[in-house]
Amino acid sequence: MLSTLLADFRIIFERDPAARNWLEVLFCYPGLQALLFHRLAHWLYDIGLPFIPRLISHIARFLTGIEIHPGATIGYGVFIDHGMGVVIGETAIVGDYALIYQGVTLGGTGKECGKRHPTLGENVVVGAGAKVLGNIQIGNNVRIGAGSVVLRDVPSSCTVVGVPGRIIYRSGVRVAPLEHNNLPDSEAEVIRALVDRIELLEQQIENLQRLNSPEKTPVLVGSIATKEGELSQEAPVCSLRDKAIQQFLDGAGI
Repeated sequence: MLSTLLADFRIIFERDPAARNWLEVLFCYPGLQALLFHRLAHWLYDIGLPFIPRLISHIARFLTGIEIHPGATIGYGVFIDHGMGVVIGETAIVGDYALIYQGVTLGGTGKECGKRHPTLGENVVVGAGAKVLGNIQIGNNVRIGAGSVVLRDVPSSCTVVGVPGRIIYRSGVRVAPLEHNNLPDSEAEVIRALVDRIELLEQQIENLQRLNSPEKTPVLVGSIATKEGELSQEAPVCSLRDKAIQQFLDGAGI
């Protein structure tokens, strides 16, 4: 247990540029304090001691604002940054070197018995306010964007954003854990695609109106010149079932 506590302590200096000395980290970092309480409560929970582990968890919640059920399994070198509002359920498993920000919930989706909380792999980053719900598997090196709601399994080395969470593959790109500004915006991409489609449809409507106007001037339809009454069959056909848009509407990606 001592080596685990030392790893919890050292990882803060690696991932938080505001950490300046050991005294400040020990007394002013609620994430570290919550883990210290949890390590003790989890040990007592494992040996079957009633009530006391939950009492320790409750005291830790009161002091730090972080609620970790004594039954949760927390790996080696986990860092809970700031931590206010973090909730980790009884059967949750958090892998080694995970990074969890404030407002994160690793919760269940019902009153079922047995394993009902998520399992996080190694080096997972869960952004502020994200919700990971249910008995799902989150692979290694996964990054979950702030405010995302993840309800399905996520394979390793993926980035998840949105509500519900959608996978954005970043193959071949290595991103530091703290660089949340590099998260892709799937909603913005879909909105941009819709705006482009609307502009194209408006242009085609304008071209058709010119064809029906008294003035018999050549017009351009989809980059092919035509005259009145001669609508080119080679003009591109607009389909609202654009792949990016359809995947977004269907909630696909996970």
